[in-house]
Amino acid sequence: MSCSCSQPSEDGIHVFDARGIAKRFRHAAIFGALDALDPGETMRFANDHDPLPLLMQIEQHFGGRVRATYRQRVPGAVVIDFLVS
Repeated sequence: MSCSCSQPSEDGIHVFDARGIAKRFRHAAIFGALDALDPGETMRFANDHDPLPLLMQIEQHFGGRVRATYRQRVPGAVVIDFLVS
């Protein structure tokens, strides 16, 4: 999955590929990207591992405003859709 973060994909989903971001910057970049989304927009997040601690942090920070749905959940290739309401 490649990242074209400036433009939504064909189906209106914004792709965020965390695998290309230095680990020390990932959480800040992810939170910034989620903050930039308008209600009804989705960020498709790709990662090299299942980000369970991150999901808890997102829930604490955004509450019910961001819903996470796994699209793929295999070792080395995790894809999650984050829908902002």
